[in-house]
Amino acid sequence: MSGGEGMMAERLLAERVVALARSWVGTPYHHQASRKGIGADCLGLVRGVWRDLYGRDPDVAADYSADWAEASGIETMLEGAARHLINCDAQRLAPGYVVVFRLRTGTVAKHAAIVASETTMIHAMEGGLASEVALTVWWRRRIAGAFRFPLVEDLISTGV
Repeated sequence: MSGGEGMMAERLLAERVVALARSWVGTPYHHQASRKGIGADCLGLVRGVWRDLYGRDPDVAADYSADWAEASGIETMLEGAARHLINCDAQRLAPGYVVVFRLRTGTVAKHAAIVASETTMIHAMEGGLASEVALTVWWRRRIAGAFRFPLVEDLISTGV
């Protein structure tokens, strides 16, 4: 694929990711769930968009407690994102990117969202519905990593 074709494919994929993520808006929060309209947590939302794109989950999600990050201290969410998604520059966010957040300094990253526009993101937070909210300075300061969904060609070449 030429450079221009690749950029066009990435733009079209990003538009599809945003449309799919928006279709999850209104889904109630439910820990460990990933069912549009039924329940999802932040990881479940990202997994659900992956499933909508590629027809399957990226892998089997292990059970995790609400305090898994505090208990383990392992960067599980960042490692999983790096394994399945394409690493991107967090200073140059674009619609369709998955952003992973470190909610407090010195803790592991444990929240994820999908960038919907230059100023908004879609995420699922405990106690609410999946929603499109402002990607404020507060959120931007807490970004621990940014990633994009792979093109089908990327999946084939990596065997994911």
